Amino acid sequence: MIASVLGSISDFMYTYVLVALLIGVGLYFFVFTRALPLRMFGEALRVVMEPPKKEGGVSSFRALMVSTASRVGVGNIAGVATAVTAGGAGAVFWMWVIATIGGASAFIESTLAQIYKKRGPHHSYGGPAYYIQTALKQNWLAYLFAVMLILTYMGGFNLLASFNVADTFTQYSWANEWTPWAVGGVLAVLMAGSILGGTRRLTDVTGFLVPIMAIIYLGVGAVVIVFNYHNIPAMFSAIFSGAFDFKAIFGGFAGSAMMLGIKRGLYSNEAGVGSAPNAAASASVSHPAKQGLVQMLSVFIDTMIICTFTAFVVLSSGVGDDGGVTGAPLVKDAMATVLGQPIAQVFISLALFLFAFTTLVGNFYYAEVNFRFLLRNIKLEQWMLTAFRLVAAALVFCGALLKFEVAWSLGDILMGLMALINLPVIVILGRIAVRCANDYTAQRKEGLDPKFTASSIGLDPSELDYWQDKKAPASDQSGATVSA
Repeated sequence: MIASVLGSISDFMYTYVLVALLIGVGLYFFVFTRALPLRMFGEALRVVMEPPKKEGGVSSFRALMVSTASRVGVGNIAGVATAVTAGGAGAVFWMWVIATIGGASAFIESTLAQIYKKRGPHHSYGGPAYYIQTALKQNWLAYLFAVMLILTYMGGFNLLASFNVADTFTQYSWANEWTPWAVGGVLAVLMAGSILGGTRRLTDVTGFLVPIMAIIYLGVGAVVIVFNYHNIPAMFSAIFSGAFDFKAIFGGFAGSAMMLGIKRGLYSNEAGVGSAPNAAASASVSHPAKQGLVQMLSVFIDTMIICTFTAFVVLSSGVGDDGGVTGAPLVKDAMATVLGQPIAQVFISLALFLFAFTTLVGNFYYAEVNFRFLLRNIKLEQWMLTAFRLVAAALVFCGALLKFEVAWSLGDILMGLMALINLPVIVILGRIAVRCANDYTAQRKEGLDPKFTASSIGLDPSELDYWQDKKAPASDQSGATVSA
């Protein structure tokens, strides 16, 4: 009964309320920024590899990899395959559309996170909870957002990611009742090793694993697509004809290519939800707009590259037309047309393991940033952080042992509530981010490496912790005096 009620609430939120709100806000910022995701895409590629402004700080690339680690997960394999089989090939086109629009929301929220970030002992940190508190002076709303994010990402989503990995390995003939325990134990140990070393180790792990993971997956996917080259013309024809089959769309909108593509894109890139800004704030850059531009790339990597390759693998293979198999098993069958079943099964299992593991680490980073926010008015002792990190590792172990129909719906609802808080906030504060983007563009036109001063966009420097028109104090005003 609980699962049914929560499922109904989740379906209502994501079918009507959130889809309309996320698209509406994305379109608003896309127009308001004069198509910034398209207009400044080249600039985003230019700044992503810049070294950190502060020696020893977190680079733009490392911050990007943390947010990409969280975004790129099981949904990029299983979720895309389900969308394509349920809604048809046209769903791919609408994923592209929503990613393009979502890039504008990603820029706004990540730029705001940079503007209102806090100065830490080793690196900066921030996110929606911080800009809600500093810019809007709404402490209760900031606390509510922080609590929901911790419950959603360290709780529901990490439990589910662990379960999905364990479930994949139970499909092998050698699996038994101890397989989930073994998978959960391995994930928990790897998780603990990655996060107990603090933020520096966490960004090292994601900065190393995410590019390798993506390159291997895309490389194997490209091989499958090339060997099925004879189906590529029909694949593109199906994508565009299905995308604009308005008779089918309006005949059953909830299950149409348009709706399923939009929902898959929204679920996957998380633009506007308020998660990625927590990673964006950690980057050491000379101007907030730089990291806003870089965070747009995470949406591009997630949807336009990873999700698209999964869809192309499935559609070019010609399997799955009967609707009998969906999700990760369908991707495995598609790859098996070139690799053979045994190799395809092993590859998909390892891909899901890596995708899920990086998701676990990225999700935890978001949770820790908000844990620090909740305890910012007290002296944060090292044992508190260690205990929090051990709880996160324990949840990963537990996730492999349980089934989560209830947790899945609850996680979706909590993330939806995060979006319902963050989206109106970034609409209210969006003009600040746009002024910041204009300031950046003006300096670039003068041939300068843009440097940010708060007064240049009409902000009072005394209200900001990190960005000061004069030399900022070295002390950390958050009370987080322990090592990151």
